[in-house]
Amino acid sequence: MFKETLSEAGEEPPLSPFLKSLKQFRSAGRSFWADVPDADWNNWRWQLKHRITSLTQLQRLLPTLTPEEHGGTLLADTKLAMAITPYFFSLIDPGDENCPIRRQVIPRIEETHTAPWEMKDPCGEDSHSPVPGLVHRYPDRVLFLVTDRCASYCRYCTRSRLVSNASGYDFHPEFDKQIAYVREHPAIRDVLLSGGDPLLFSDEKLEHLLRRIREIPHVEFLRLGTRIPIFLPQRITPELCAMLKRYHPLFVSVHSNHPRELTTEVREGLGRLADAGIPLGNQSVLLRGVNDDPIVVRALVQKLLMCRVKPYYLYQCDLIAGSAHLRTSVRKGLEIMQSLRGHTTGYAVPQFVIDAPGGGGKVPINPEYVISRNEERVIIRNFEGKMFEYPEALDGTPLFAPPKEIEEPELV
Repeated sequence: MFKETLSEAGEEPPLSPFLKSLKQFRSAGRSFWADVPDADWNNWRWQLKHRITSLTQLQRLLPTLTPEEHGGTLLADTKLAMAITPYFFSLIDPGDENCPIRRQVIPRIEETHTAPWEMKDPCGEDSHSPVPGLVHRYPDRVLFLVTDRCASYCRYCTRSRLVSNASGYDFHPEFDKQIAYVREHPAIRDVLLSGGDPLLFSDEKLEHLLRRIREIPHVEFLRLGTRIPIFLPQRITPELCAMLKRYHPLFVSVHSNHPRELTTEVREGLGRLADAGIPLGNQSVLLRGVNDDPIVVRALVQKLLMCRVKPYYLYQCDLIAGSAHLRTSVRKGLEIMQSLRGHTTGYAVPQFVIDAPGGGGKVPINPEYVISRNEERVIIRNFEGKMFEYPEALDGTPLFAPPKEIEEPELV
């Protein structure tokens, strides 16, 4: 991956032509599907029907398959099935074995290697599941799993034990029991529909589920967690958006990891959701060789804002079994966060979090901006590395002179 870093002085480096291109919106290419009529290519059901799901298909479309990819694809169905929509596959650079799109969806043999600290259920969802298909880990909200299927499968999926049924998990949500649980627990005010991907449902089936949950008086708002707008933007039809608009307040969390994913088609689909009054947030996963670079992440978050999406979370990759080849360090995540704060608009800065292994929930991880504090003052550091003092008092009355910048001692 192309690398540039911020200078120690905090100066903005010029963007290379490569990174400038990442800020531009382009339609996905259709090289292998040039003869497919537009009506089919733009039909989300056609895209699903023609997903790449076998080694034979993959070798025909990508003759440059590496030995690691070949071996991983042969064994993929023992852990997490392979499925890639033609649209998303068209974003892959076939001449680059380290293409960030390619690394996210094509299996590798490294997925069969499990480090001692990796887990099948790193977020402890099964231990917080009072009824099948529902996770109640936080006091006032629940995760409502609706399906084990996705349009395409991310190779680092935290629910790889469940989605695609490759591992024999045999997931069967029980909507009546899930809805009854929500109804019987008035502390629940927020329901997140996820899976798998809820937008794989037809408009009618999804609306039936949304209506039943919305009828529960103490449920204040609904959320959908989905990667469909990125994998399958054709699904974001005007009809879907008009239906979702009937269930406000409703929020949608999308999942994009690299600026190349944000094409013209994606921007238009996200725009339709935003025009329906749906607040949009993005959740990215920090991945080695995909987005573990400050400049790439800055391009991503700025491009998300142009798509009317608020960068919400940047996740440290969960300790899912077989993901070590995609995991980067927490130190790298902190470096990226420090490169964003003060160097781009605050709206573009996500929260870096670790989902604490074993079910501890999301823990925010931040660079050290508080240098020290006592009963009288707090010493803070800004994005340029300069230090300042701020008065501290329980009643809000400063105990000493107004705040000032602290002069750093000269090095001798």
